[in-house]
Order: sequence, then structure tokens, then C-alpha cells
Amino acid sequence: MNKAELVEKMAAKFGACSKAEAARALDSFIDIVTDTLKKGDEVAISGFGTFLVRSRAARVGRNPKTGESVQIPAKKVPRFRAGKGLKSAL
Repeated sequence: MNKAELVEKMAAKFGACSKAEAARALDSFIDIVTDTLKKGDEVAISGFGTFLVRSRAARVGRNPKTGESVQIPAKKVPRFRAGKGLKSAL
């Protein structure tokens, strides 16, 4: 499912909500989660899961084409940890 399909399903689920309003609600949710993760905090949604930021250490990788070693810098990456409700639903 892509973003447009998700917006369409959200609008259909709420009934009184248009696709434009559903799109704004989804965009707001994404912006809030992004801003919170940028600050280094977690977003925990009970029964669904937790969005968090993890640090990935610097490491040495290998260029598969040439075989030469390449230094990969440390960076922060977003993670999602599924909650109990989501796991049991699957």
C-alpha cells in the first residue's frame, strides 16, 4: 500500500472526512513523528509500536565491483519496533 492508497482508505473509514483532510492528517502525523525523532525522542503508540532512533557505528565496507575497502561513517537511523497488538494481529 502506498501513501495515496492509505489516504483513500483513511477517508473511507472516517466517512465524514474528505481525501484532502485525510491527507493533511497523515502529513501532520508524519511531520510530528519526524520532528520528535530529530530531537532524539521516541514515539510510542500503545498496541501499535514504537518509532525510535538508533545509532549505527562506523564500519569498513567493501565495494562489490572493485573489492576495495570503503569507510562507512557512523549515522543515526530510524527504527520501528512492533507492539504486542500489532504482532498478535498478524
